[in-house]
Amino acid sequence: MRNTFGAGAIPPRRHHVVVHAISEEGIAAMTAAVDPSVPPSGTGCAECDAAGGWWVHLRRCAACGHIGCCDDSLARHATAHWRESGHPIIRSFEPGEDWFWDYDANNYYEGPKLAPPECHPLDQAVPGPGGRVPRNWADLLGQRNG
Repeated sequence: MRNTFGAGAIPPRRHHVVVHAISEEGIAAMTAAVDPSVPPSGTGCAECDAAGGWWVHLRRCAACGHIGCCDDSLARHATAHWRESGHPIIRSFEPGEDWFWDYDANNYYEGPKLAPPECHPLDQAVPGPGGRVPRNWADLLGQRNG
């Protein structure tokens, strides 16, 4: 076999994929956790909007469409929604991001295309929304507990 990586080069590592068998109950639970037909609840964190608050990034519940703020935000409403509702799968609601997260498995999740829109408006500030983010927002995040 010819070395195509050049003299002294280290060839790229090969990655192994581990596939786990999922029971019928597990498939049913994941199907219930994701409803691709449900649109997002809005363009911002539902609870932050109601309270006049602000957020860093947004996450979308894949079961009911609830939009909550991420764990980098002060209020962490997306995680609170999972704890209160039992809906374990979220998707990023940020432009250019299409990843899903499974809170129960504490791991990424391969999810389907969800009902539009796939992200908040492109002109929405991050952190946002504009006009509600305090000037010292980074200091506030650094001072929070946990």
